[in-house]
Amino acid sequence: MTYISKNKKTIMFCLFLCVSYNSYFIFLLPQLKLSYLLYLDFLLLIFSIIFILIDYSTFCKKNKKKLELMKCNTIIYSQFPDMEDFEVAEHDVCILQEQLQKQIELNVDVQDYIAKWCHEVKIPLAAALLMYSKIEDIELRGLMHEQLERMNHQLKYALLGCKVQSTIFDIQIKLVNIDSCVSIAIHNNQFFLIKNHFEMEIDTCGLSVYTDKSWFVYVLDQLISNAVKYSLSSPKLKIWCSKQENKACLYIKDYGEGIQDCDIRRIFEKGFTGSNHHNGRYRSTGMGLYMVKKIIEKLGHNIYVESEPERYTQFTIEMQM
Repeated sequence: MTYISKNKKTIMFCLFLCVSYNSYFIFLLPQLKLSYLLYLDFLLLIFSIIFILIDYSTFCKKNKKKLELMKCNTIIYSQFPDMEDFEVAEHDVCILQEQLQKQIELNVDVQDYIAKWCHEVKIPLAAALLMYSKIEDIELRGLMHEQLERMNHQLKYALLGCKVQSTIFDIQIKLVNIDSCVSIAIHNNQFFLIKNHFEMEIDTCGLSVYTDKSWFVYVLDQLISNAVKYSLSSPKLKIWCSKQENKACLYIKDYGEGIQDCDIRRIFEKGFTGSNHHNGRYRSTGMGLYMVKKIIEKLGHNIYVESEPERYTQFTIEMQM
């Protein structure tokens, strides 16, 4: 930006005042000598030149400083609080974009590392799941099986969590039968459902919806896992469907501890653990339902929840048929 373009309006205003002043002096004050006007114009010209030289010198210093700072990889707009300069703003935007890209690349590297680590750990875990059956102590074998299954679940959730957080989210939407998704999710959680003596009531009516099967199964896994986690002395899980015009609704209802009224609006927030976490009974990360909500949104579905403490919790997933 040049000095003239920066002060164009000011220069035009000063010229206008000068012409107006001289016109007023010549046409409305003819009795005064013209030499007085020339003298005043000379004084004004001298003061204007001095002011312009000082202002131009300041402008040059600021412009030089700006050019030097624009070579740096830092935000520089704060160095020019009184300057409205597009070049400075453009420079800062470029720097922010570079910093953001570096952070994205760093996050991708971390996600790739965690994903590779999960795949590496799955091998010894699978071997442990095969070897535990050789333990002669039945009670010890059962306890070990439970812990290995928990590790297997957490490992799978960590791996899928990396994929969800990735900038490349692979979704393949096609017509999927709800029955098959529910069956896979129940099979994935069968150890804990059997261990906790869950009573199951399933009626999905053979409906088919447009979704991504693997991600939808992950959502069902999380909801069923939560039902097991927060079950009471008489655990029961009910899953059923309903059809509404071109939409299908899948309902997952458990009769466990329920959700407190003060928590129900925040259960899908990242890291929110709720009142149940603080009573010491559960170890919750607050990430499960957050991931569920994120996946549901990416799949183009809707999810709703209603609950009554100490009685039930019901999740409703609304999908296109």
